[in-house]
Amino acid sequence: MVKVKIGERELEMNGPYLTELRDSNDILHDEEALRLRMKEDGYLLIRGFHDRQEVLDAKRVFLERIAEQGKLEPGTAIEDAIINKANKAANFQGSEKQPEELLRVVNGTRTMAFFERFLGGTPLTYDYKWVRAVCHGGFTGAHYDIVYMGRGTRNLYTLWTPLGDISYELGGLAVLLGSQHFDRIRETYGQMDVDRDRIDGWFTDDPLELAQKYGGRWATTEFKAGDAILFGMYTMHGSLTNQTNQYRLSADTRYQLQSEPVDERWVGAKPKGHYAWHSGKTIPMEEARAKWGV
Repeated sequence: MVKVKIGERELEMNGPYLTELRDSNDILHDEEALRLRMKEDGYLLIRGFHDRQEVLDAKRVFLERIAEQGKLEPGTAIEDAIINKANKAANFQGSEKQPEELLRVVNGTRTMAFFERFLGGTPLTYDYKWVRAVCHGGFTGAHYDIVYMGRGTRNLYTLWTPLGDISYELGGLAVLLGSQHFDRIRETYGQMDVDRDRIDGWFTDDPLELAQKYGGRWATTEFKAGDAILFGMYTMHGSLTNQTNQYRLSADTRYQLQSEPVDERWVGAKPKGHYAWHSGKTIPMEEARAKWGV
């Protein structure tokens, strides 16, 4: 019996609340089938989406940066990514100083050619990139991406790229199946903007609360370097908890049609990013949800 941890909850794989993500490699070259599956499932998992060695090269660069920050355990090999006793996360967000090794993966011909086919036109990727190194005990609560980047087109997609092999224990991405159809949540939480409304971004840190109240099952898998998963702005997702003594590294990048409106916070030579969120008093999500009735 395989058990995984999301936040403080332990869930059984293939139990009532958790199942395995399915890959879409069988329809990889059928754009219409991919679009239909995205609409039905809310995500596409593609094994070997990126070149494995290029992903590992990018991982190495970020581990070197983490080592320079003094966050790796002294006397251990950089590639082992062993967290030191301080157990601090590391983030490499923005458009400046992103290494060529990362851009070769997420901005490269292979990735952009896929999105040109999938979107049916010339793709644009946000200049701002999100790279995270999650420490022991770290995880991401359930959320829609629309609340962070909803000022442009709604036809925007997140590509989550694991930088390295990620076991259940290391804690990869998880999605809540069917959550793109949770109309009441879309009409309330899904309309908020964290900079405008200054509300916490996570809908909940309890995966069972969502599944029990609104239905659906969580889905996750173990990832290999080169794999990637993409999903829309209204797919509820988060991550498993990192239960190891190693950093879990991953990159979030965004893609849309060049011809559609763009959220100005995330593009340009120096994107401004979140300019008001957490700059003053932030409304707790519990308070906002009580007001929305969700």
